[in-house]
Parts: sequence; C-alpha cells; structure tokens
Amino acid sequence: MYINFKAIANWAKSAAGITITISIAVALYATINSGPYVLVNTIITGGMLALVATGLTLMLGVLNIAMFAHGEYFMIGSLTAFYVFTPISNYIMENPDSFLVIIGPVIAIVLSMVSGAIAGVISEKLVFGPLRRRSTDNWVMNSFLLTVGLSVLLINLHQLIFGADFKGIVRYWGGMPVSIAGAFISRDRIMAFLISGLIVFLFWFFMTYTRTGRAIRAVSQDATGAQIVGINIENIVLLTIALSCALAGVAGGSLLFMYPSYPTMGLEPLYMAWFVVILSGLGNILGAVAGAFMVALLKVVTVEYIGAGWDFVVPSALIMLILIFKPSGIFGSEVRGVLDK
Repeated sequence: MYINFKAIANWAKSAAGITITISIAVALYATINSGPYVLVNTIITGGMLALVATGLTLMLGVLNIAMFAHGEYFMIGSLTAFYVFTPISNYIMENPDSFLVIIGPVIAIVLSMVSGAIAGVISEKLVFGPLRRRSTDNWVMNSFLLTVGLSVLLINLHQLIFGADFKGIVRYWGGMPVSIAGAFISRDRIMAFLISGLIVFLFWFFMTYTRTGRAIRAVSQDATGAQIVGINIENIVLLTIALSCALAGVAGGSLLFMYPSYPTMGLEPLYMAWFVVILSGLGNILGAVAGAFMVALLKVVTVEYIGAGWDFVVPSALIMLILIFKPSGIFGSEVRGVLDK
C-alpha cells in the first residue's frame, strides 16, 4: 500500500493540522489533569453542537443566508419536546411498566425534529421565498437583517403564547448513571451523544450517496448548471431550509434536560454555532463537525480552568484571531450558493 508521506506532512503543517493537533494535546492534558469528565463533556457537547452548526453551515453554504434566527429553531425543538414529553412523563409515573419508559423520549425528540422542519418550511414560504423572488440584490445583507427580525419575532411569540417561565424536565431516561473511566455519566447524556452521532452520520450519508444530497451539493456549487441538468432549484431550497431547521430542532429536543425552554434560550447555541462556522470555514459542512468538537473543548476547558463567566470571552477572542490571520477558516472554505453571480 502506497502512503503519501509528503501529503501527510503538508497537511500537518496546515492550519487545520496544527489546530487539530493542539486540540488533541489540550484534550489529553485536561483529561489527565482534571479527570475524564472533561473529555466526556467535550464529546457530548460537541455532538449536539455539531447538529446546530451543520444546519447553520448548510443554510450559509447552499443559500447564502447568514442565519441569525437559527437558535430560535433550537428553541422550537425544545418547546415541542417539553409539551410532548410532559404528558408522557406523567403517564409513566402512573404506569412505570409502560413501553413509553423507553420509547417516550424518542417520540418527543423525533417530533422536535419534525417541528423544526415544519417551522423551516413555513419560514421559507412566508419569509425567505418572497424576498428571493422579489429581489436578490444585496441578498446576504438583506437576508441577515431578515433573520434578525425573524429571531425577534419568534422570541416575542414564545413569550406571548407560552410565557417567559422555564419549561424543562429532570430527565428523559431513568436509571443509575453509567461509569466510564471513572466518570459517572447520566443516561440522558449518553443517549444525546448517540442520537447526535447517528444523525450526523445519516446526514453525511444522505449528502454523499443519495441523489437528493448530490443535488443539494450541485446547487451549492453551480445553481445554473444544476438547473440545466434538470434539478428543481425551488424544491432544493425548500428541502435545505427544512433540513437545516430540523437539525436545530432535534438538538433542542435532545438537550431539553440540560437547556430548559424559554424565550431567549436560543442565543447560546446560536453564538456557539457561529463560533464553529467561523472556525471551520464558512459553508464547510464536514469541517463544521470537527469544529464543533474543538469549540466544545475550548468551552469546557475555559470553564474548568478560568471560570464559567469566560466561556464566551475566550472563544470570541479566538474567533477574532482567526478572522485576522485566517479569514477563510482553518479548512479554507469559500461560500458559494444559489445566489452567487
């Protein structure tokens, strides 16, 4: 078997290679110094952050929409999961031997993904579609302003209809925590990681090996060429938005036990997702997965060694440095989308 050592050496010298190497070294040091829970928290947080960041990257890479309302679809997913799982939880308390003990949380999480997708379709039909058909001039700026307004609208609708109080749950799955390498991990956290890993894998498989996934990638690379070969641009745009919002929704539903639903809960996942997107490169879907674990590690290590109040300050400083020295991100991506000229 031939191994291209020169290519490996060049990659190791690249920004991506250096950053990944440093991240692994930091993870190992923090794990040895502070305990395995640092690595566990990084993996679990990174898995869910990958879902949100992947959806955000999909919107930016395919549609050139700087989505600043993405956190609100996370909120919609958590809100859906709360109202679905609460009656299920009450029923389980009265009937502890019911099959809903296992399947109930899955129902809530799946419906949170469905609600995110439906909210995305509604947003396309009522907001993005009309703007796109009316004018594509200054699209990135106009879509940015539109998503900021959409964010404010959804936050206030949540407060008006559902109130401003916290809506959360103690846990999805009962049972004693699982011990892994001396760290006790709740079953909810393990399931959240498994769900995120499964969805990321299925999304990668869909984008890589299915005809529809290849159509989405074709549209992101050359919309005119994709239209010439018979791809329906409007359908692809609608599907892209639905998928993006569904990923945010299922992340919110899966993490309801950690992030209770309230009007402004989407701000933290939104900021963290943008940290990931800028770090990995605008529009780089695969890079967003690796970037999610890097940002999660940075957040966990910052809280561990500096303090909880610094968990946004340090990532923000890192993003500033990246924009100065590596504006295209560590994976060197450039945004292309259906409205590029």
